[in-house]
Amino acid sequence: MEAMVNSLILLVMMIFFLAGGVWIFGALILISVISLSVLLGYPMDRVGAIMVKRLYAASGSWEIACIPLFMWMAEIMFRTDISERLFRGLAPLVDKLPGRLLHTNVAGCALFAAVSGSSTATTATIGKITVFELQKRNYDKNLSIGSLAGAGSFGLMIPPSIVFIIYGVIAEESISKLFIAGVFPGLLLAGLYSSFIIIRSAIQPEVAPKVGVKYTFKDYLRCLGLLTPILILIVIVLGSIYTGIATPTEAAAVGVTAALVMTVIMKQMTWQVFIDSLFGALKTSCMVCSLLAAAAFLSTSMGFLHVPQDISKAIGQLGLSPYGLMIVLGIFYVILGFFLDGISITVMSLPICLPLVVEAGYDPIWFGVFLVAMTELAQITPPVGFNLFVLQGMTGLSIGYVAWAAAPFFVLMVIGVIIITFFPQIALWLPTLLLGGPP
Repeated sequence: MEAMVNSLILLVMMIFFLAGGVWIFGALILISVISLSVLLGYPMDRVGAIMVKRLYAASGSWEIACIPLFMWMAEIMFRTDISERLFRGLAPLVDKLPGRLLHTNVAGCALFAAVSGSSTATTATIGKITVFELQKRNYDKNLSIGSLAGAGSFGLMIPPSIVFIIYGVIAEESISKLFIAGVFPGLLLAGLYSSFIIIRSAIQPEVAPKVGVKYTFKDYLRCLGLLTPILILIVIVLGSIYTGIATPTEAAAVGVTAALVMTVIMKQMTWQVFIDSLFGALKTSCMVCSLLAAAAFLSTSMGFLHVPQDISKAIGQLGLSPYGLMIVLGIFYVILGFFLDGISITVMSLPICLPLVVEAGYDPIWFGVFLVAMTELAQITPPVGFNLFVLQGMTGLSIGYVAWAAAPFFVLMVIGVIIITFFPQIALWLPTLLLGGPP
């Protein structure tokens, strides 16, 4: 009974600090310190020792070294003409599909996500060219903005994903397996989005008007040259991971080097681009790594309070089936998505939720894919959906308008999560094939 009261106190403190506008890092540290010192009565010197040990251990992990590297690679690409090249390279390839250039949002985001690891960077990079190009060609505004908002979240699912790295560090699972597990679910979501665009365009042809452009064989050959830079990066980064040649951290280092060399060759590297990209990656990486360290401290505090075990026991007494548990957790994550970003959702919920799903018989690698899919939903749910903020800034439209435009893709993402839940091998087959382990 006492343990359940402690769990409730923790929840109240979390809501109080978040509602009060306290930074996530500060809130996690405060909750952990209060839990150990007040609820358990530990002296402050012992609390301090536990905190220092956990913060140092979490921030000194070799695995998280790839976070600033992947973020730097994304920042470099963001400051080049990669989005314009993607649009020009993809335009002839999708011209015959119903929906035409609307598919450049989906395909462009999928390709850029494979080198960025960031949803926000993916949305901003692809959106800075497609939003205005589609508007200039009189494409349906709702569908162009909504498809970009939804497809921008591919940065969280399609590897290399920063959230997968965070999940792997906290859950102590293979980051390489998580990366590989995200490939088919990411392609599944991309397929659902493109299928929706095709169906909508077949029913309402006016959403994607014809522009009378006829592409020649030379135009199709030119596509290869335009897409070559990003394809080279994808092969270098993901190819080295999937073949086992490099760890994710090593692949990130090689990827950054390749991105720097590529921008020099393309004559787009300036001292200002170098400094801006470096500082952009530094700011984001410090935020992510500080949250990871604070989450590790919170996880330890919850362990001392037996919170995960008590919640697991309480939910177990409800007699939920495995699918029933995932429905409850799915609703829980959707609610969290209204108030928190994907990284915060991951670090705050994982210490509680992971033991529950493992006890229910789910593979932790599969749950990583499920959790990332749910954090993707958070990117397009108001009031704190980051993709919505990016598109609001680009278009000048209200958050409500952008969120409404993204609503069909929110539904499609939910359908994708349901499919992955009923057919977990979509996520597990490829890592099992390439890296081995239990099916």
